[in-house]
Order: sequence, then C-alpha cells, then structure tokens
Amino acid sequence: MSIAVFLPTRKGSERVKNKNTRKFSGYDGGLLELKLKQLSTLNVDEVILSTNDEQSIEIAKKIMPVFPRLKIDIRPDFLASSNTNLSDLIKYAADLTTSDNILWTHVTSPMVSTSVYKDCIKTYINALNNGYDSLMSVTTIQNFLWDIQSNDIINRIGDERWPKTQNLKKIYELNSAVFISPIEIYRTKIDRVGANPYLYEMDKITSVDVDWKRDFKLAEAIFQSFNQEKFED
Repeated sequence: MSIAVFLPTRKGSERVKNKNTRKFSGYDGGLLELKLKQLSTLNVDEVILSTNDEQSIEIAKKIMPVFPRLKIDIRPDFLASSNTNLSDLIKYAADLTTSDNILWTHVTSPMVSTSVYKDCIKTYINALNNGYDSLMSVTTIQNFLWDIQSNDIINRIGDERWPKTQNLKKIYELNSAVFISPIEIYRTKIDRVGANPYLYEMDKITSVDVDWKRDFKLAEAIFQSFNQEKFED
C-alpha cells in the first residue's frame, strides 16, 4: 500500500503571526521543523510540503539532505489564502502524487508524534479490511452539552435529568490532525474522507490544535512539561 503525506502550510497567518515557523520550544524552525522531524522516519512513500511561504521552504530545504522522501510543492497563492475553498485544495493535492492513499496532516498538531502516525496508518489498513473506507482523527466529548434553542442538554440518553457523565452520548469533534483515504476519494468525491470513515480517537493532549495565540502558548507548555521525546518519536 503506497501512502503520501500531504502537509500544507501558507504564509500570512492571521491569528498567530508566523505560527508555522516561529520558534517553538527548542525548535528554531518552529512547528514545521518539529512536524518534519515527526514525519521523517514514517514508512511512507513521500511527504509533500505544499506551501507558498518562503520561510517554510527555507526550513524544509535545510532538512531535505537527511530526509530524501521530503518534496516541496510551491503552491500558487490563490490556493493558499484564507479564502481558498478546501475542495479546490483537495483536488490540487490529488494531482501531486501517484500514491494510492493520502495522509493529510497539519503542523498545528504538534503532539501527534511519529508513533501516533504509525498507529493511525496501521488502524487505517485494518479499517479498510473491516468495511470502512477512510480514517479521520477525532476528540471524544462526553460532557454536558447545552443547546440554547431547546434549552436543554442535547446528549442525554434516557429521561434522567442529570445522568453521570459516562452515561452521556459521546460526541466527536474533528480535530484536523489526521485524515487518511484512498486517492480515489479525493478524485471522485472531492473529499478527504469517504462515506464510512473510521473515527480514530485521540486524547485531549494529543489532539491539541494551534489556532490562536493562547493555543500556541498552551501547546508549548505541554510540550515542555512532558518529556519532549514523547512527542517526537
């Protein structure tokens, strides 16, 4: 089974300036350098960094001598703006590789380590053999969720007013850390997952996503508070 990793970055981050390349913990190349390290020993055919960001390109070029499977795609600016339609980027990604499958991930998931990616791929292969057509990572929410319109808890099971949290209906948040699917789904459905995706559950720490400045600081604090090798290997 051939797998290509698609790793998009772009310049002009609006919420956190240079969030992909600003120094993160001990990484001068920031979240991008960390992510490339995490992907460098993964058993895949290629890792495609698709970017229009000069800093991202510079960081990747420094790593390429020891990471021969890394490829740099200079993405056109119209596909690297905050207004870019995701469907257009999905179609674009499908034309960058001849691999049978695409693993789409982001540098903004710094706690998704090499071992997590390996387990995602193993789980994906097993899932295909059991009737699923793709995989996406999720964070499980099993807390009291209140809907303002119905003025009530929306994930209660049964009639008990305040059930134990473990008896509440599970809700799954897409954390955007990992999507894996056959490339045909990209080409025929213009999507990163199919009609029956396997939900790969991640804990709250692993699924931390850097979107705002406070997320960056939180992720750095978590990374430093643990043995950082936990998130690198």
